Amino acid sequence: MSAVVARLLRPATQRTYEKVFGLAYVALGANALLTAGCAPLLLALAVVRDPVASWPFFVVLSGCCAPALAGVFGCFAALDGGLVWRPFTDAYRRAAGRALVAWYGGAALLVVLVVDVVVVSRTAWGPAVVPLFATAAVLVVGTVVAVLVAASTGTDRLRDLVWPCLCLVARRWYLALANAVVLGLAAAAVLLQPVAGLLVACAPLLYAVYANTRVLLAGRAR
Repeated sequence: MSAVVARLLRPATQRTYEKVFGLAYVALGANALLTAGCAPLLLALAVVRDPVASWPFFVVLSGCCAPALAGVFGCFAALDGGLVWRPFTDAYRRAAGRALVAWYGGAALLVVLVVDVVVVSRTAWGPAVVPLFATAAVLVVGTVVAVLVAASTGTDRLRDLVWPCLCLVARRWYLALANAVVLGLAAAAVLLQPVAGLLVACAPLLYAVYANTRVLLAGRAR
């Protein structure tokens, strides 16, 4: 017993400290770069009093988040190197075009789903089909995230990514559902506590999404 206690109380090695500080550096750097990439949307949210009333404008403006998220996923892919700027910018440039198309395509589908939910919820049979729309929304979000992760480290064409990602998301729906929940937590953290959400909470939550998506995409190479 004393040997176990002594082992637990033994100081960590220098390599352990270096790894911990390296992870903290990458997390803080990724948060800062994500904040810079999403600055137009964040500034508009801070200025506009009623964002819901101007939702089409914010849907369009939200596109700036797509390449920034791909850049953050690029940082996570190069996590062992302890670098931030170069992996972020490389992934940002590599994935920007495909990320924007995937983002706006997913946003358009989500708008249609939300409108449909609003319409059918007023009918007698509406509550019965709402779960169907919710499932479709999870599939859309999961597919867009999977495309962003794949595009951040690869050069495949978008049309070669969407269908395989959709199939894998449908097969491993539980991972897509977990990603949707974590992304919701990240968005809530940013909206409720912008500074803490952007500079502290985003990186751990997004890394959970990245790790889940990497597991989800593992079947793509088979």
